[in-house]
Amino acid sequence: MSACQILEDEEIRLRAVEPADADLLYLWENDTHLWQYGSTVTPFSRHILQEYVRNAQADIYEAKQLRLMIVQKSNGKTVGSIDLYDFDPRNRRAGIGVLVVEESRNQHIATRSLQLLVTYCRDILLLHQLYADVQASNAISLQLFANVGFVHAGVKKDWLQTASGYEDVVLLQKIL
Repeated sequence: MSACQILEDEEIRLRAVEPADADLLYLWENDTHLWQYGSTVTPFSRHILQEYVRNAQADIYEAKQLRLMIVQKSNGKTVGSIDLYDFDPRNRRAGIGVLVVEESRNQHIATRSLQLLVTYCRDILLLHQLYADVQASNAISLQLFANVGFVHAGVKKDWLQTASGYEDVVLLQKIL
């Protein structure tokens, strides 16, 4: 099975970042409500994101990361992205994160995307494991990863500073 076949199912397709995605990424990366789920605490300029898109075609072995856009096949709409980060080819592992826009949630898009990317990581990249760091209060994301076979591997105590104090982060792991 080719990488293209692995990166789609009957409802969604994962595709490379295209130049036309710069405006969409600008909206997502600068949405301050989403910053709590990642490591971003400052806005990105359009110029920086346009440069990112231009360089997004770099090989994962060079860039140590990969972002794929999530597209609904029924309407061709880009509804999110899924990322591999901290790619470590020596130890054959990577971190994984997923974003689905609010109006497209509760349609199993994140689950389908995660399943497709896990298959790609196992069968094409030949990774041994994937991991995710999820805020302890993010029950929906914890359930998402559990549904795809990720297991609780530990807790990073008081890991993230939030407006209401410090919050734990759950380390989830999947051996492929």
